[in-house]
Amino acid sequence: MSKMKSCSGAAKRFKKTANGFKHKQSHTSHILTKKSTKRKRQLRPMMQIAAADKALIKRMLPYI
Repeated sequence: MSKMKSCSGAAKRFKKTANGFKHKQSHTSHILTKKSTKRKRQLRPMMQIAAADKALIKRMLPYI
């Protein structure tokens, strides 16, 4: 049986950690002038994915 392929889009967006997966937050790439400094600062760190999404991400990234 051949190897399963990873979803390449998911491989670029999610990184495996000890507790699950982390991802970069949205709304940080453009139209930043109307967003407050506090809002932009709080969007900066990478966040853990929700527990409800963990099974879906695992299925998209079988070998990670």
